[in-house]
Amino acid sequence: MAVSVASPVRAARWLALLIPVGLLGGALISQFGFGLFPCEMCWWQRYPHMLAILLALLAFFWRPVRPLVAVAALAILTSGMIGGFHAGVEYGWWHGFTACTASTLTPGSDPLAAIMNAPVIRCDVAPWDLFGISLAGWNFLFSVGGALAILFLISRRTPTKGTFQ
Repeated sequence: MAVSVASPVRAARWLALLIPVGLLGGALISQFGFGLFPCEMCWWQRYPHMLAILLALLAFFWRPVRPLVAVAALAILTSGMIGGFHAGVEYGWWHGFTACTASTLTPGSDPLAAIMNAPVIRCDVAPWDLFGISLAGWNFLFSVGGALAILFLISRRTPTKGTFQ
């Protein structure tokens, strides 16, 4: 049974869950559905979203809710900031500090052949963009905007008696 909370906190809790689920789901669809394999910095953006999903799910069942949602929002914000840095590397605004990566090996395949035939995934080249904004750029926009909205919602005080949300 979900923990009952005031309306702004409830909205923040749902945003803290749906934003990273949507962004991580989109990344997985682009990877497995369209062959856009992630580079090293793409992976860095996924980890905070995974943490945010876990924290948001916990906020549905444990109290206090506000601190869990706040930390989830900070994880989403972290992913967005990494995405902003990554987008800057893709646009050539600054240099990245990562090596290129290759896709993972498939079970039962020859490891040497897989390594030799694996495509190199570069962090400084955007494999896809929409309206001139790369996937990392979209992650920056949605994550930072969403995290700020969540933090705003949980900062609103609602009149409740005797409960710490």
